[in-house]
Amino acid sequence: MSRISKEEVKHVAHLARLSIKEEEADLFTKQLDDIITYAEQLNELDTEGVEPTTHVLDLQNVMRKDEPKKWIEKEDALKNAPDHQDGQFKVPSILE
Repeated sequence: MSRISKEEVKHVAHLARLSIKEEEADLFTKQLDDIITYAEQLNELDTEGVEPTTHVLDLQNVMRKDEPKKWIEKEDALKNAPDHQDGQFKVPSILE
């Protein structure tokens, strides 16, 4: 028994704005049914006592601690700027 019908395949193709031919609908129906059958095999697994995970590897946050530190002075930051005005970087205007 097929778990997905050709009409459902055509409907999903329509929603995705895909144009499929009749023979393609037959092929996709068979392929999707095979995928669903394979995925349903997961229901046969005994997952009792298995803790849910979001990732297969036990990854930890590897970023450094967010600690405040002294920053350079405004004058030092603007020293190498090609152009500045009123303590701010001056860039070419992109609006007309």
